[in-house]
Amino acid sequence: MAELVWLIPAFPLLGFLVLLLFGRRLGDPIAGYFAAGMVFASFVVAAAIYFDFLGKPEEDREEVVTLFSWLPVGELQVDLAFLADPLSIAMCLFVCGIGGLIHLFAIGYMQGDPKFSKFFLYLNLFVFSMTLLVLGENLLVTFLGWEGVGTCSYLLVSFWHTREEAATAGKKAFITNRVGDWGVMLAMFLAFATVGSLSYNALNDAAESGLMSGVAATGIAMLLLLGATGKSAQLPLYFWLPDAMAGPTPVSALIHAATMVTGGVFLLVRINPVITVAYDWVPTTIAYVGGITALFAATIALAQNDIKKVLAYSTVSQIGYMILAVGSGAYVAAIFHMITHASFKALLFLGAGSVIHGMHDEQDMHKMGGLRKYMPVTAACYIIGYLAIAGVPPFSGFWSKDEVLLYALADSVPLYLLGLIAAIITAFYMTRQVILVFFGEAKWESRANEAEAPEPEPTPQSVGAAVSDDPDEAAPDGGAVTTHGAHGEFKPHESPPVMLIPLVVLAFLAATAGVLNLPALFGIPTRSQLKLEEWLHPVIEFGEADIKSSWAYENEYLLVALAIACVAVGIGLAWLIYSQKRIKPWEPSFLANGWYYDSTIAKFMGGPGRAGFQAVADVDRLYDRHVVDGTAIGVRETAGQLRKGQTGNVRQYAGFIGLGALLILAWLVVFRGIL
Repeated sequence: MAELVWLIPAFPLLGFLVLLLFGRRLGDPIAGYFAAGMVFASFVVAAAIYFDFLGKPEEDREEVVTLFSWLPVGELQVDLAFLADPLSIAMCLFVCGIGGLIHLFAIGYMQGDPKFSKFFLYLNLFVFSMTLLVLGENLLVTFLGWEGVGTCSYLLVSFWHTREEAATAGKKAFITNRVGDWGVMLAMFLAFATVGSLSYNALNDAAESGLMSGVAATGIAMLLLLGATGKSAQLPLYFWLPDAMAGPTPVSALIHAATMVTGGVFLLVRINPVITVAYDWVPTTIAYVGGITALFAATIALAQNDIKKVLAYSTVSQIGYMILAVGSGAYVAAIFHMITHASFKALLFLGAGSVIHGMHDEQDMHKMGGLRKYMPVTAACYIIGYLAIAGVPPFSGFWSKDEVLLYALADSVPLYLLGLIAAIITAFYMTRQVILVFFGEAKWESRANEAEAPEPEPTPQSVGAAVSDDPDEAAPDGGAVTTHGAHGEFKPHESPPVMLIPLVVLAFLAATAGVLNLPALFGIPTRSQLKLEEWLHPVIEFGEADIKSSWAYENEYLLVALAIACVAVGIGLAWLIYSQKRIKPWEPSFLANGWYYDSTIAKFMGGPGRAGFQAVADVDRLYDRHVVDGTAIGVRETAGQLRKGQTGNVRQYAGFIGLGALLILAWLVVFRGIL
């Protein structure tokens, strides 16, 4: 069955090609249903391979499928090949499964958009690129998918490119990711120089057998970490992701929550033997990058008022937990949290999209409130996602986050404290968001009163905005613009079934995904094949940390109780401030502005950075003028002088030959005399 793994990227690629040729003819909504069908078809193939692997012994759960020889150049032999193993199939299951649900949601969300078919064309291209990334048998095939998802991110974030905010955000995402891509490219060069191959199996086998030096392993691991900080939005390259919320909400859910931003985590897990044999400070560095990012982004989310910006910084923070797990040697926990995060964060983003749709494109949480009465299904699903990300048992986020914290404590107390404090803050800001959006006073009623007041006679522009072909008339977040006429009533409304069905399915996953890796003491046998730890065992056996003799492992019950207590503190404090209003809110401007990190980077790049780059360009021009061009001019002038000696006079040439013969004879006589 695994030999059919090529069908997983083939279906979304087929969808892309069909929509490229016939998308406009298919139109709205057929193009959307077709695109979603292609992604669900990939999910069915991935599920079939998964169940086929379950029936095989652990050592047989891997197959390399080679399509053709891609780069047979001397010692560089790179095949366009796919690696089907427990890690890649697990990634394909949630990428295609959740990706299909997001496609389905987008059919309702993007209804009426003049570029409806083009949007789904880009979505299918993204899913193709993402499956290529996770299925690649070698670094170069992965890099092809890596660049593909980066390109699709640019196309989708700046989908309404006539809006300055969207166009700027797309360019920012594209350029920032190029820094990380530079690290991945250098890692490939170093890997080939070290092992003579870009194959993951060759790299990992060299590390496990001791053939890879600590210096080489350190270089490869740190360069790939640089790539991960770009793609997975970690410090110091995280700042592109919050701005990427300018794209339509399904884009935020698909690319910046469930799939693309996990690419860096996947890559680090894939080369876990290389990280294991690197110098000891390498995994420590990885863990601190993740831990500091998790806490840093969580603090910024405390003071955000845009419903999607809160979730954006939350994504940065949650990816930080995954990187923390990788640095702590908890590779299973990293993938476990990746899967649970994909379910509850996709749910939260789509829930936010449903709220924005029902609120007629409003994104400011301070203009919401009391929406649970008008959007009951959206509210119920969103609250389930909130409980999961906050770490409330028995929802999925509790189990995966608790496992990350367990390994972090076994590795280092400071790392554990970073993760624990970030967990408290997460419970706080997510409770704040739920209260401001779904509970409390209905702030949108003032807007309804404004709608009831007499207005000037409507113009064709105001009445026809919903059907305008002008991208400038699109809604701020990409949904269809709703108009109510001169005396229309503003009232929140529930989303249509095509948008609610994905929310219900994702809510179920967010509530139950924790069963994938429950501790044995909670009813799942230790050696169960269905358990994620056992499923991933062939891939992470060499690198996974053993913490069974640590204090943290022996006191797991105490740590679980502490985690629950910390979550309760965060939720209770937010409830007192925003629901009971017993404490005055503290939302300082430096948090609202992201510790001024982004603006500082912008000022540096626009000032000293630009001046520095200009200086480099000036030096390059001087080098070209005086060294490159000067060398060419010198050769030309010298050749011109030598050419003067070519007179065509035979007697002159004979004289030169005779003179040369005499000089050689004199040199030989003198030389023999010295001897």
